Amino acid sequence: MKKICSLFLACTIAFAVSAQSVQKKAVEKTVPKAKPAAVHELNKLTPAEITAGWTLLFDGKTSTGWRGYNKKDFPKGWEVADGAFHCIGTGTGEAGSENGGDILYDKKLKNFDLKVEWKISKGGNSGIFILGQEVAGWPIWKTAPEMQILDNENHPDAMLGKDGNRKAGSLYDLIPAKPQNTKPYGEWNTSEIICFKGTVVFKQNGATVVEFHLWTEDWKKLVKDSKFPELNPDWANVAKEGYIAFQDHGDDVWFRNIKLKSLD
Repeated sequence: MKKICSLFLACTIAFAVSAQSVQKKAVEKTVPKAKPAAVHELNKLTPAEITAGWTLLFDGKTSTGWRGYNKKDFPKGWEVADGAFHCIGTGTGEAGSENGGDILYDKKLKNFDLKVEWKISKGGNSGIFILGQEVAGWPIWKTAPEMQILDNENHPDAMLGKDGNRKAGSLYDLIPAKPQNTKPYGEWNTSEIICFKGTVVFKQNGATVVEFHLWTEDWKKLVKDSKFPELNPDWANVAKEGYIAFQDHGDDVWFRNIKLKSLD
C-alpha cells in the first residue's frame, strides 16, 4: 500500500510541474517582450515634432541652408563631421582662421522656437546670435543679442563681466544664466531660445535660465548701462526680424540637432 501511495504522489507532483511549465510557456507567448529603449537619433525629427510643426535646419551631412556671415559661401573654417557643424579651432582666439567667421541660417526669422545641441572644447568660447543683421564691415555681434557658449571652468571670460553674465547660457554681458547648469567641456548641452513678440527666453539643459523683453524701458536701461552703446549707439534697437548665427571665436565648437518651430 505504501508503494502505491508513493507512486501516486510522485505522479501527482510530476503532473503539477509539467502543468506549471506549460502555463509558463503560454504566458511567455502571450506577453510581449519589452522593447529596448529608443536610440537618440541625430538630426532627425520625431513624429511628434513633425506633427507640431518643427523643421530640421541641419541634416547632419551637408551645409545646405547655411552660409558665412556677409558671405555667399560656407566658410572652410567650418566642417560637417560626425553629424555636427564643427568650427575648426585655430588657437588664435578671435583672430580666427583665414576662411572662418560666423555662420548663419540663410533666412530671416521673426517669432520662433529654436533648439540646438552644442559642446565646447577646453577653454573654448562661442555663442548663438538671434535677430542679427548683415552690415558690411561689421561683425554680427554689433546688431544681435547672444546666448553665450563657454567652458566656464577654463575660459577667463567666466570670471569677467558682472555676476557671471559671461558664463554659458547667459545673455552675453547683460543677464547671467540662473541656474548655471552647464556641463563640462567635451559634453553635449541642450539650448533652446524662444523669441516671440519681443519676449525672449533662454533654456539650457531643460531649465529656463534667462528671460528678457526687447524694446521695453527696462531693456533700454539694461543696454544703456552696458558696453554695447560704445560698440553701436543703436544696439538696443534690435531688429524685429533677423538671422540666427553660430559664432567662430577661434575655438573648437560643435552644433547638432538644430530644430526650429515658427511662431508666426
